[in-house]
Amino acid sequence: MEFEEGSLRVRPLRGGDALILCRWLNDPRVLTFYEGRDKPHNIHMVRRRFLSKTDPNQVLGHLVLWNGSPLGYIQTYFLKEETITGFRYSGRNRVYGMDLFLGEPKRWNQGIGTILVRVMTNRLVKESGASVIVVDPRIDNLRAIHVYEKCGFKKVALLAKHELHEGQYRDCWLMNFRA
Repeated sequence: MEFEEGSLRVRPLRGGDALILCRWLNDPRVLTFYEGRDKPHNIHMVRRRFLSKTDPNQVLGHLVLWNGSPLGYIQTYFLKEETITGFRYSGRNRVYGMDLFLGEPKRWNQGIGTILVRVMTNRLVKESGASVIVVDPRIDNLRAIHVYEKCGFKKVALLAKHELHEGQYRDCWLMNFRA
């Protein structure tokens, strides 16, 4: 998926994006919310994890640009039957997952994350036929939860000890948007 809407542009990752991702994934401010400060990425890790996707059914990673400048990362993925059953969704739903981070802390708290989530949610519904979109922010990531709620996502379940973050399993919210 590639699109431009106003100041926002989202495009598939390219090989040259590895250095940008590596810079973001070594910033402790970003790692506080994504991956963990104990998991900085080197260039090889970034290439292997984000740029070596060969299966079209895997996670689709995208670079987010704002006014032409790299701003963040977003990934979307179709959830398989065994995953949606675990989250109590029926096979009749086209359920997509979404994860993202803004890698430029100076751009936080400016409404850009809200724009990104709204636009991507609408695109997943209209272009991919998503009937449900799920996210699973840690319960202490209040900024992300607030953005998702502003965009119509609802908390549907507490996922106890769901994510290993900085050496401890942390609780997350399962939140969803229903088309």
